[in-house]
Amino acid sequence: MTHPWHDVTPGENLPLEFQAVIEIPMGSSVKYELDKETGLLRLDRMLYSAVYYPANYGFIPQTLAEDDDPLDVLVMCKEAVDPLTLVNARAIGLMTMIDSGKPDHKILAVATDDPEYNYIREAEELPAHRLNQLRRFFQDYKQLEGKSVEVNKIQEGSTSLSIIEDSLQAYSSRRRKGFGAYHH
Repeated sequence: MTHPWHDVTPGENLPLEFQAVIEIPMGSSVKYELDKETGLLRLDRMLYSAVYYPANYGFIPQTLAEDDDPLDVLVMCKEAVDPLTLVNARAIGLMTMIDSGKPDHKILAVATDDPEYNYIREAEELPAHRLNQLRRFFQDYKQLEGKSVEVNKIQEGSTSLSIIEDSLQAYSSRRRKGFGAYHH
């Protein structure tokens, strides 16, 4: 079986364009997360708040973010995409949350195979209300769990490129050393 984090190639036009692996479809209130050991999706939780994911949510394969997970990506497209689907995507922005005192970067991207979104090069080209929805979702979705997160202003696409590069490098370095056992 192919492991979506370790065995899927992130792409040839990195860091601007990449393959994203979708974990959670747009419109879902179910939080799925990659089980790092098996490569399957694990039900993490049902969201406690009456909210839903405002974009298809997943990760860039062969990346390692500061939170020891693959680098998160929100892929804008007109349809909900099934979990574990590979989507060709282009970075258009960066949204950083502070979650439990640690930075948790979210790459904002568009599906390059979706004509409704593939012309977009920068997050600011999206409707302002759409950007507000993205930020508000992450501000609110953990509130009823008694947790709070801080969501910084959405930054331009070029800011995301160094985050992607750093996470590709961190993955490569960790892969050479081994990942060890994971705990659920």
